[in-house]
Amino acid sequence: MDTETIKKASAVYFSLLKDKVIDENSEHFQIYFDPEVRQTVLLLADESGTYIIESPKRIQLVVQPTGSVFATNFTHLKEKHKQIETKKHFHLISIVIMSFLAAIDQNQAAKIRMKREGISYYALERQVNDLIMNWDSILKAKPSFGEEERIDMKDVVITWKYMEIDTEEYGVKKANRRTRIGLIASAMRLLETEGLIVILDLDEIPKAIPKQELFERIEYLYHDYDRYEMFKNLMTVEGDKHAEDPSN
Repeated sequence: MDTETIKKASAVYFSLLKDKVIDENSEHFQIYFDPEVRQTVLLLADESGTYIIESPKRIQLVVQPTGSVFATNFTHLKEKHKQIETKKHFHLISIVIMSFLAAIDQNQAAKIRMKREGISYYALERQVNDLIMNWDSILKAKPSFGEEERIDMKDVVITWKYMEIDTEEYGVKKANRRTRIGLIASAMRLLETEGLIVILDLDEIPKAIPKQELFERIEYLYHDYDRYEMFKNLMTVEGDKHAEDPSN
């Protein structure tokens, strides 16, 4: 490994640290795919607890969930849940984000539509509400629902059901996490901070539009995690699949 290779690899890696994404228009993009430079960048990433996502038109730097020297509010959200007020709100924000990801991680037609139109906070609130009310019905038939997945479903359901339903400007603009819309605004702001979505506020109807970086992160990273797939399946679980046999 010569000095010039280390210099080029360091330039690429620190550019990724700064911007998180390098696209095909960057000089660093072409430099990265030099075999020796790429190997060195991957070594730097591994040693610092980060991960490189490669796609045809861009490369991304992602912080690993554990063992990383670079902490962000998104990847270390669980450890920093006090910043989101309570652990209950951490769980709900996680569900909001997963519900959003499940909505966009579908067929090609759905992806194209989401890229073009996005999803409004109010539509996402209805989607999360339908999901949690479905879980509530399942819990009545099967009180142990969620234990296998290590999710406190009862706590999630109760917290959501008794949250204020606020569709006024205050809930969104002030990110009042005690309201459903405010909680959704907080969740979407986390994704926006990571450069994964664009938030538009048209006619006082805020909506989240996924960026290509998010689709690539889902395809090249999240699909490799069993827990992501488990959560995604939970987002569409039907009550009759979990209800106890009435004959028992």
